[in-house]
Amino acid sequence: MPRSRFTVLLVIGSLFLFVGLIGAFGQSRPQRPETPQGEGKRNKRPVPKTEEELKKEAEEKARLEAEKNAEVDPTVEKIESNIVNVDAVVYNKKTGQIITGLKKENFTVFEDGVKQNISNFATPEAPITVTLVVEYSKWTEVFGSAQSGGWEPGTYEVIRPVASFLTKFIKPPNDYASVIAFDMRPTPITDFTNDPSKLSATINILLRNYPAFRENNLFDAIKFSLYGGKSDAVVLDSGKEGQPRWQEYGGMVDVKAKRRAIILVASGIDTFSKINFGDARKIVQEAGVPIYIISTANLFYKKYEQYLPPEDSVITGMPGRMTFLQANNQLRTFAKESGGQLFEMTFPAEINNYVQSINSLLRSQYSLAYDIDQPHTPGKKYKIEVKVDVDGDGVTDEKQYIVQNRTFYIAPTEKPTITKASGK
Repeated sequence: MPRSRFTVLLVIGSLFLFVGLIGAFGQSRPQRPETPQGEGKRNKRPVPKTEEELKKEAEEKARLEAEKNAEVDPTVEKIESNIVNVDAVVYNKKTGQIITGLKKENFTVFEDGVKQNISNFATPEAPITVTLVVEYSKWTEVFGSAQSGGWEPGTYEVIRPVASFLTKFIKPPNDYASVIAFDMRPTPITDFTNDPSKLSATINILLRNYPAFRENNLFDAIKFSLYGGKSDAVVLDSGKEGQPRWQEYGGMVDVKAKRRAIILVASGIDTFSKINFGDARKIVQEAGVPIYIISTANLFYKKYEQYLPPEDSVITGMPGRMTFLQANNQLRTFAKESGGQLFEMTFPAEINNYVQSINSLLRSQYSLAYDIDQPHTPGKKYKIEVKVDVDGDGVTDEKQYIVQNRTFYIAPTEKPTITKASGK
């Protein structure tokens, strides 16, 4: 190729390269921002206040000035006001017959041995509000299989009492019930309802499903049923559009009902709750809500006691003999100190009698209350004793009759105060 032609091509190529670099440089330069349009100004001009805003400011200024110049009225004093509520059931020690028709004069209430003046008294009323707390775990399947020898799901041992009570003794529109199932955590199956269709759906949910975890966190479940807390959204309402994944569940303590109770269907074994037995016991004492308990796993223990180790097995995790005995003692303590009762179920045929007894006891509670006149130490435990004089002869009948009631009252750490104007 002639040298002159090569030189020309080289010059032309250099020009193209130079033009390309200029274009790239022009595109890479930062672009000037566009001029703001409409309301793009940073600082807005002050807008005059309306008459309503000026009026509110004047009222607030006058209120603050009045508070500043206010004088304390020495005729107003603060007093503490506390009432202790005690639910009591009276029945014959030998026959078990529940005694009804008693009056205020038939009862005497003692706190730490000191007689108290009964300020409020109500006779038994029919409507009841209950929470059924049911153990629903892998251990439930294992323990319950002893009833049928493995021919039917072991969970039937805990489902049958729940189904029997909901279908036979919850009568709308005045009776209400909620159901909580627990394994490693308590889950509301349904919130308080008097809708028979929801109660029926609750039973179907328990029948259709299978326990997912082995753990029995009993103490956490008791605390949750009494005082509530954060939980899964109620199962029967989870299909609603916009239903939250979590919700706050209100416990039985917050329920404003005259006849309320917890019905617990469980083995009594606790795996690893966040609270211990002492904490759960204190919670039960503070709540003052009767707990009626149907204990399960009794048939399993009687059939296989001789094969169980003294303590829990490290390899299989099978509870030992001491664990079963401890579980029964825990349930007995919860029932007694809450004013409820323990029913030790062994065979399925006993269920009908147990739920019938629980229903009768619930609907035969007398509501007693006394005022606290003397200052109480916050957090201190006070023993409550209720005695009854059935025939009205002035002599209490401890030998013949039993009064079932809460055994302790724990003074709240923060006492409510009210103001009262004293006369001059």
